[in-house]
Amino acid sequence: MVNKPSFTDYFQLHFIVLIWGFTAILGKLLEPLDSSAVVLFRTLLAVVGVSVVLLFRRQNIRVSDADLWGLLATGGLIGLHWVLFFLAARLSNVSVCLAGMATSSLWASVLEPLLLRRRVRPIEVALGAAVMSGLYLIFRFEFDKVVGLAVAVGSAMLSSLFTIINSRFTHRYDALVISFYEMAGALVGALVLWLLVPYFDTPVTGIVGQHVPHTAEQWLWLLVLSMVCTVYAYTVGVRLLRKFSPYLAILTVNLEPVYGIILAVLIFGDTEHMTSGFYIGTLVILVAVLAYPFLSRQKPTTTTPTGGDLEIDLH
Repeated sequence: MVNKPSFTDYFQLHFIVLIWGFTAILGKLLEPLDSSAVVLFRTLLAVVGVSVVLLFRRQNIRVSDADLWGLLATGGLIGLHWVLFFLAARLSNVSVCLAGMATSSLWASVLEPLLLRRRVRPIEVALGAAVMSGLYLIFRFEFDKVVGLAVAVGSAMLSSLFTIINSRFTHRYDALVISFYEMAGALVGALVLWLLVPYFDTPVTGIVGQHVPHTAEQWLWLLVLSMVCTVYAYTVGVRLLRKFSPYLAILTVNLEPVYGIILAVLIFGDTEHMTSGFYIGTLVILVAVLAYPFLSRQKPTTTTPTGGDLEIDLH
């Protein structure tokens, strides 16, 4: 029996979404460090941080062999998601990257029924169509940033995928244990991408930067990114999946553009000012996101690892 989410749970969920909205800004602040290098050193520091916490708590980290490979593979997806996320911000800007990430609820409405074997909810399909219309408006008015937006949409798909997968693991293992193995998997995935990057370092691509951090400032931002935005926020996010359905968690994460775009405009100024079409399209996406709790009259359910239904109240 899972407890209903409390006010504190909702507050924590929104707080970590605010932190995640800041990660794209950190990615820009870390330029010209390559996006694969950002993820490599982020996950390296995160693995060290989680290991220290686990040792301090004397936590048992034993998992089954099957789950070990599943956790590491999920971590690989997370690593690829982060590389695409930072790359999208480089190819366009923070605002466009975060608008593309808002499509994660659309992906969730498609992937969650397939992976968790529940029936498709018409309201989720309708809201997914609304998200697509918002994307169309952004594509139409910000066509010069179409590549960055497309990369962000791909990153959003991976985000939805590993969030749904984690909803199964979180009922069997502690959030820190999950974070440890998945950060290790993300580290391995990022290392592979980092080793491949030099082969694409040509004047044509124009997206490859430094392969290692060069300044104390870059190391400082990497520490913030790894300890606050990864170890803390990711661990709390995994734990909260015990209280919220994957779809609701992903839906709330779609508020990331609101927090992130406001922060980006405040920090970067004119480089983040977009056309009116961009803001209209983003508004359409966010209205669809926020409308879900009001339009859904049924309690969302998610399938537990034992085959039963886990009911989550929305209030």
